[in-house]
Amino acid sequence: MCAAVVFSLTAETLLDDFMLTHPIFLTADRLQQVLLQQFTLEAGGGRREGERRDGESEAEMSAAERKQAVLNMAFRYLDTYRELLQEEGERSNSFPKELYMCAIQELTQYPELVEDVLKLQRWTEILHCPSNEEKESRKKQVRPLFRHFRRIDACLQPREAFRGSDEIFCRVYTPDHSYVTIRSRLSCRVGEILALVKEKLQYSEDQPVLPGNLILVAVTSAGEKAVFRPSDEAVFTTLGVNTHLFACEPSELDSLLPLPEEIHWTPGDSKLHDMSAEEVANQLVVFDWELFSCVHEVEFICYVFHGEQSRWRPLNLELVLQRCSEVQHWVATEILQCQSLPKRIQLLRKFIKIAALCKQQQDLLSFLAVVLGLDNPAVSRLRLTWEGLPGKFRKQFQQFESIADPSRNHKSYRDLITSLRPPLIPFTPLLLKDLTFLHESCKTFHGELVNFEKMHKVAEMVRTIRRYRSSQLAIDTETSPSHLQTKAYVRQLQVIDNQNLLFDMSCKLEPKDT
Repeated sequence: MCAAVVFSLTAETLLDDFMLTHPIFLTADRLQQVLLQQFTLEAGGGRREGERRDGESEAEMSAAERKQAVLNMAFRYLDTYRELLQEEGERSNSFPKELYMCAIQELTQYPELVEDVLKLQRWTEILHCPSNEEKESRKKQVRPLFRHFRRIDACLQPREAFRGSDEIFCRVYTPDHSYVTIRSRLSCRVGEILALVKEKLQYSEDQPVLPGNLILVAVTSAGEKAVFRPSDEAVFTTLGVNTHLFACEPSELDSLLPLPEEIHWTPGDSKLHDMSAEEVANQLVVFDWELFSCVHEVEFICYVFHGEQSRWRPLNLELVLQRCSEVQHWVATEILQCQSLPKRIQLLRKFIKIAALCKQQQDLLSFLAVVLGLDNPAVSRLRLTWEGLPGKFRKQFQQFESIADPSRNHKSYRDLITSLRPPLIPFTPLLLKDLTFLHESCKTFHGELVNFEKMHKVAEMVRTIRRYRSSQLAIDTETSPSHLQTKAYVRQLQVIDNQNLLFDMSCKLEPKDT
């Protein structure tokens, strides 16, 4: 019995390995094609169960058992990728329907398939005709793109997973910093975005000259530029915290400048002074959990193996990484905008307390993001500010820095996360670093054979992420005015991500000779 259990677990693990990692070496279209071919293939000339040839092993699968095995693999595939398949319409929905039609034809010869056929019918209905609840939760609303619009009503709603078919609003700027607002699918190609921009500009009074051959450019707050190809897809979620899209003619590329608000800053007191560290930390944890929960586990694989074979973009994972960067720059921005030394020291204490509370609630994403924000060179050089910090807080921050220490392959962090039980939010950039190292250090193929040892290691990492989310985080539902104010603040952080500007701010606060 023990051997049978071990074999069963091994078979289950192998199937999970294959389902999680097949986008690396086998396209979804090809997998669907193979499953259809294997189901319709007659084993041993179409022999029925019990009809063995002389010398044939009794352990050999009957035709019915083999067909059931193929269907079980198909069900596992549909279950693993359900959310991603649902948004693709006829492109993916034809697969369960085709398999269902094949299975219907086999029922006369293989009546034992009847339960599987009914299950296939349900899957066809799920992908073709979502339930009323699913329709309600996925109403076609045009959503403001992350960070591009400051809408309180939108930011207070629980975060839902972004899908490529979602329609969004986005601003696209021109060289003179005027802009057009376009409505587009999130997965839209750059060529389609430029067509929408060109159409808008044709009817703009500020654009008397008909736009020519446009290119789409991402411009960071530091003035760095990246030109997209017309065939690039889903570029919106790849933008940095304060990166904006510009449409211009190729001859205008060198003249593009960041928006004025990205290269200037206004000193002033932070709203954070009036908020408790506990409430801010709670809101960081809740929002991080919402973002992390939106990431489909296969997105981690698609991000690292950037899918020569994969058809799905890691849209939600890209937003988690953007959030991590945003929190780091938020910490630096709040401290460096504060002109009063006593108030800066208060902010420093508050951020260390926020980090401690995030760690306590097992949100290692915001915990390390806050620590790294305090370690920003523009902040760490503020000698007078750090000297004013009570010894208890300095000692606590030194402990936090040791957890963030990358030496010995991030041993301190790994020891910490191993000691925690779900639910927890990991430091996502390190997860991706581990996956990238595994990818680059091991070959995917040996000749024409797939390196399944590598696939198993990749799948084990994904199962670790699955375990982190195996329990649900308790969500605070308080709705007091101060609670909602803090919630809106945390979900719409105003940050400066230009390191040169941050350093200039730092030097004005505490010049080098002080």
